[in-house]
Amino acid sequence: MPESVLITGASTGIGRAMAFEFSRRGYALGLCARRLEMLETLRDELSSENPVAIARIDVAELERVPDVLDKLADELGEVKIVIANAGVGERSYPGEGTFHLDRKVIEINLLGAMATIDAGAEILKKQGGGQIVGISSVAGFRGLSSTPAYSASKAALSTYMEGIRNHLTQHKIAVTVINPGFIDTPINTHRKSRPFLISAEKGARLMADMIEKQVWSSTVPIWPWAIITRAMHLIPERFWCKISI
Repeated sequence: MPESVLITGASTGIGRAMAFEFSRRGYALGLCARRLEMLETLRDELSSENPVAIARIDVAELERVPDVLDKLADELGEVKIVIANAGVGERSYPGEGTFHLDRKVIEINLLGAMATIDAGAEILKKQGGGQIVGISSVAGFRGLSSTPAYSASKAALSTYMEGIRNHLTQHKIAVTVINPGFIDTPINTHRKSRPFLISAEKGARLMADMIEKQVWSSTVPIWPWAIITRAMHLIPERFWCKISI
């Protein structure tokens, strides 16, 4: 049996692109997302001879996450990698009656990812090891004025994963944090500016390379974002709040 990868938020965007990339590399796939019909279409489009299992899940329904991941793991056999990818972005600002959007972002991007990581770690511990991957963002390096809740959710996810690394390493579980820049996916097509944009296919290829190498943390692509994210921290806050997008 081929080794398996579980991916949340697999119906579109980065998750969908990673499904094709890992399929091309010979992995069996466990794919879950909110829109089952899109997963069914994706399953039909994948040309791999390896198994593809799908399941509907909204990771904000935190109590359901373990059952869904366990079901996919049982279908596929040995799981090597669990990727917490599901995420949303919303434009919301304090005092404008849109707190429900902030709550949605935190529930999906942070709590849903943590629920995925928790359930995935339990599966991998039973198997004797593996890898947990969290899809964060360069938006988590500093607060973006256009999407403050999104920035907060990604910063918190990166910090959480840094905090769990030592514990999971003791169980032979590698922890990888991926920080994409602008990948050409529906989550950012509304933006007027998408600097250093790359295709979803190229992004997935770079991410899969990093995941297979079990890097601890990286921007995608590495350049120029590795330099830009370092420079972001050097900008005084009084200036950052005026120029952040």
